[in-house]
Amino acid sequence: MPRLTISLSEETHAALKETAARQGRSIATLIEESLQFRGLKSTARAKELIKRARQQSSLDADKAMEIALAETRASRGN
Repeated sequence: MPRLTISLSEETHAALKETAARQGRSIATLIEESLQFRGLKSTARAKELIKRARQQSSLDADKAMEIALAETRASRGN
């Protein structure tokens, strides 16, 4: 497993250590789960998720584009 050195404030480091000890998990596990929770994914993983979503969708490409354009226009107020 690759190693990484990061700089944290003393307060954040203490909170991280306390949380890891309280939950009986490693600091590395907490950091990795936090990154995953925030949506961090490799390009390959993101493409795989998109592929699976497309396979499970009942929309064809034209209908999906129609909905995407309508939602974009609505969010822009057009």
